[in-house]
Amino acid sequence: MSNQPEPFASRLACFAADLHLSDIPGPVVARAKLHILDALGLGLASNAYDYGRSSAAGIVAMGPGGPCSVIGRPERLDPRDAALINGILIHGLDFDDTHLASIIHPTCTSLPCALALGETFDASGQDVLTAFLAGAETSIRIGLAVDGGFHHVGYHATGVVSHFASAVTAGKLLGLDAEGITAAQGITGSTASGIQVFLEEGAWTKRFHPGWGAVAGITAAQLARAGFKGPSRPYEGKFGLFDTHLHGDVAKLDALTDGLGEEWHFGETALKPYPVCHFIHGCADAAIELRSEIGGAEIVSVKAFLPEPTLHIVAEPAEAKENATTEYEAKFSAQFVIAACLLRGRFGLPDLQPKALADPDVRALARRIKCFADPDTAFPTFFSGGVEVTLADGRMFTRHVRVNSGAGERAMTADAVAEKFMASASLAIQPNQAARIRDLVYDLENIQIAELMAELRG
Repeated sequence: MSNQPEPFASRLACFAADLHLSDIPGPVVARAKLHILDALGLGLASNAYDYGRSSAAGIVAMGPGGPCSVIGRPERLDPRDAALINGILIHGLDFDDTHLASIIHPTCTSLPCALALGETFDASGQDVLTAFLAGAETSIRIGLAVDGGFHHVGYHATGVVSHFASAVTAGKLLGLDAEGITAAQGITGSTASGIQVFLEEGAWTKRFHPGWGAVAGITAAQLARAGFKGPSRPYEGKFGLFDTHLHGDVAKLDALTDGLGEEWHFGETALKPYPVCHFIHGCADAAIELRSEIGGAEIVSVKAFLPEPTLHIVAEPAEAKENATTEYEAKFSAQFVIAACLLRGRFGLPDLQPKALADPDVRALARRIKCFADPDTAFPTFFSGGVEVTLADGRMFTRHVRVNSGAGERAMTADAVAEKFMASASLAIQPNQAARIRDLVYDLENIQIAELMAELRG
């Protein structure tokens, strides 16, 4: 063992254990607060949906209460139960942020854990921000190391990496040293999963994944704190994460630690302007742009061009995607989303309501949309997409979007994020309460996290 390089879990643990908020570039901290605001708005909005209500009922029924708040609800739960339901609420609408190159939703991988443990131990907002960013950066780097590999073999990448991100976040908030945070990562190596079979029928399990990762991370950190031993090489070891989960594909191990502490990949994370799978966003942009040119003309056929590695998730099997009937099926149907964008010139939460899903014009057009690999894609740097529309009068219109809205130079502004938050929060709370939450998040490094959690309770 002495001749082996330092394990990657140990290097990540040293980074987290030694991290202070002052070490993190100001623009990354400012962006983190916007992402937290966005996530909390989505968490509030999820209470208006059946999955939010069912999740709360099931989790509350499992045991006695505790000290931790639930977003938009009056119940107080123990840390793991609160983290579980808050993770479901934050990720449930699939409207949360995405780091495009790693193909994960970083905020939900560590925020539920950070909020629950932060409230439990009366942590400062500064400490919660620091622990949150340590975990989120860890999740992104694991995603970068596999280069989309988890998705290719049937895992939901966010579901996998949330276990490790939450272990780091929990370890940081519990005050573990590097050895303890290493052990916590090793322990969660035995819990990290999240299969994508939900795609077959629009099941709700994807919503559950990041919250379950938070439960695992909190459990692992507490076990490590008590002296429980975990493997030191959960990533690169024989039968470790990459060996078992990638089916023989080689991970880019250096991505785990290259520039760690100096280069913050979290700052590259994109916020979503549409409440659908991020892989579809380039095509949605293109369809909305074409809507103004097409007007109300009759559309005969549509070709959609998406990144080839994403087709099996958002475009196949074609018959099922062309006939999406539920809100969750529609979120992962390029055909449905593009049809709605072409006919309505927009796509928001109202476009996933039952009446919108049943719109006969949208459903008919979705069946005339055929999806192909995009030869001009910038994936995975951006989720590019193109649309080619043929009209009944023979005219043809094409549009290709290289940089999807919300990403790169098209990132959402602070004002746009605040507007999205207020719209999301309005589904559950009054505007004056939403404004107080917004202002507390803006000032997060100067408050105790309990102040924010008290305002978030229903």
